[in-house]
Amino acid sequence: MTTIERPAQDDFLALAQPYRRELLAHCYRMLGSVHDAEDMLQETLVRAWRAYDRFEGRSSLRTWLHRIATTTCLTALEGRKRRPMPTGLHATGSDPDGPLLVDSEVPWLEPVSDAAVGADPASVVTSRSSIRLAFVAALQHLPARQRAVLLLCEVLQWKASEVAELLDTSTAGVNSALQRARAQLARVAPSEDDAAAPLSTRHQELLDRYVAAFEVKDVAGIVSLLAADVVWEMPPYPDWYHGREHVARHLETRCPGGPGDLRLVPIAANGQPGLAFYLRGEDGAFHAFNLQVLTLSGGAVTHVATFLDPGLFPAFGLPATLGAEP
Repeated sequence: MTTIERPAQDDFLALAQPYRRELLAHCYRMLGSVHDAEDMLQETLVRAWRAYDRFEGRSSLRTWLHRIATTTCLTALEGRKRRPMPTGLHATGSDPDGPLLVDSEVPWLEPVSDAAVGADPASVVTSRSSIRLAFVAALQHLPARQRAVLLLCEVLQWKASEVAELLDTSTAGVNSALQRARAQLARVAPSEDDAAAPLSTRHQELLDRYVAAFEVKDVAGIVSLLAADVVWEMPPYPDWYHGREHVARHLETRCPGGPGDLRLVPIAANGQPGLAFYLRGEDGAFHAFNLQVLTLSGGAVTHVATFLDPGLFPAFGLPATLGAEP
């Protein structure tokens, strides 16, 4: 068997550096949390550094690192609850006039910054569709080993025999797990649309109108940009709304701030357009409020995922506060 020449161990960190973003993307798909993914990336690199003197070069360094990342994530997932979105907890939308209570017991799915995982339509391992929020949410319906099989085979394009060796199972077992995973995703994942494509001029104009309507708190203007069957969800609230009427009611009665009280900053998350919302405080400054990840299809916003967790702002390189002046 031909082996790949292995450079000196002192070079490990420099050699591993080009793979950091795709390893983070892999850990994120496995775990559904950007914070957990960052922890598992560091654990992966520590394990790899310690074991580097035993790396024989029979596979590429990239493949070897993904093997370690996968086993590290599988260990971390033992005994953990899945990370859902509200729509993954109950199939019907909520009453916008009903009680709206935070559920802090659920480990909610988190968004990830495109910059952190190197989302690039030309890249196989970090393509937009492979980190799309709906896809990562759908992965949460799979047992951990099925999730690993699907990602290794479908995203990283490993052979079934390679996956079988990693997971200490048979090739037939891998193919069976892959078939079950595909069937489960077909039941829970949305159909493909143009959401994973780079933002078009038409969609950029739609996004600009959406931002302008929010900044003046024009509820009618916001709702006019939504699809008739829009879905609006807001972890850590388990409630979610379906349809323009329910979303409009929520915006009118539940969302804080009036005209001029919100400042929006564009972000790129999960291969999709997004917005960081800052809400004016009593001090006149604008403070981190929530992150929205948007799905745009046709000429409308079809899905809004609002993450009401200011702790996510640093993961997007965003400050906690913006000054009072524009």
